[in-house]
Parts: sequence; structure tokens; C-alpha cells
Amino acid sequence: MEQFYFYLPGILLAYSAFLLGIASPGPNVLAIIGTSMGIGRQSGISLAMGVALGSLCWALLTAFGLSAVLATYASAMLFIKIVGGFYLLWLAYKSFRAAASKQDMTAKVLNGNRRTPAGYFARGFIIQMTNPKAALAWIAIISLGLGPHAPLWVAFAIVAGTAILSLVIHFLYAVAFSTPFMVSIYARARRWIQGVLGAFFAFAGLKLLVSRS
Repeated sequence: MEQFYFYLPGILLAYSAFLLGIASPGPNVLAIIGTSMGIGRQSGISLAMGVALGSLCWALLTAFGLSAVLATYASAMLFIKIVGGFYLLWLAYKSFRAAASKQDMTAKVLNGNRRTPAGYFARGFIIQMTNPKAALAWIAIISLGLGPHAPLWVAFAIVAGTAILSLVIHFLYAVAFSTPFMVSIYARARRWIQGVLGAFFAFAGLKLLVSRS
């Protein structure tokens, strides 16, 4: 039980980083919103579930890949934390810049012909798995909760928790943002949201960079 409470703060921090990362819509989330608004809720949900599955795959690859590396080379944690820390600081910079911008978010429907629900699911999965920034994002998230001597259950807890969050949040995006009303509400609060996200990413990035364990 003591071991559980020792790793719990890092696990919760990883959950928070992931959750707040989704709260700042990137191309994948904007595609979900645009598809829900332009084509229909069912298509948006299908696309969202594909993105969520891709997110789970990245989480599995990163978490257990890092666990295997750290089991053999514990000193590699320093390099991993440096990479993750600077990436989080980069996200903080982008969030602060977005908060200072007056430009509203732009949700667009995916290019190409309309697809079946299975087609949108596959498209969402492919989009997420071919995202070049996903690896860096997951390195940053996982390294917040995974130490050099952390047991395997810590990696599993991070993956399981983020998988549930991904499924729920992407689904809610597809459902809630299928109407222009919700988009307008988010647009009005966008700059405040981005400012809060920037502060959190800056905190998490500095925490990784100054951490020695």
C-alpha cells in the first residue's frame, strides 16, 4: 500500500497532463469536431473512437517500451525526462501563444468522399498513429509518472487511466460539438483555457527537468 501511495502523485500528474492536452484541440480533435458538425454525430463518434484506439496504441508502445529500456538502462531516465520536459515547455509556449491570439479555432471536415462508420474509425486510427508528435507527447506524459525503478503496474495504471480518459473525452467532443452552439461556447472561453493549459504545461515541464529520480 505504501508503494501505491508513493507512485500515485506521478500517476495523477500523468493523467492531468493527458487530460489537459486533449482540452487543447489539435488537428485530430478539430477533425472530430468538424466531422460531427459537417457530416453528422455518428461519423464524428466513429472518427473519435479511431483516434482513441490510436492513442491507446501509442500509450502501450511508449509505456512498456520505456519500462523495458529503464529495466536495462536506468540512467536513460535522465535523457527521457529532458526530452519530455522540453516538449512540455514547448506545449506551454504554444498554449500561451494561442491564448494571446485573437484567432478562433477552425474545425474542418476531413478531405475526401464521405465514408461508412467503419471508414471513419479507420481514418481516425490512421491519423493518430501517423501523427509525428504523438511519440514525444507520450514520452512526456509517461515520464511524469514512471520512475527508473517503477514496477510494471505503474505503467499499466497510466495506460489504463489514459485509455479511459481518451475514450470518454473524444466521445464527448464528437457528441457535444456536433452543434455550433457548443463551438461558440468554447470559442468564448478559449483564451482562458489556453492560458491555464500553458501554466500547467510549464509547471509539468519544469518538474521533469529538475527532478532527479
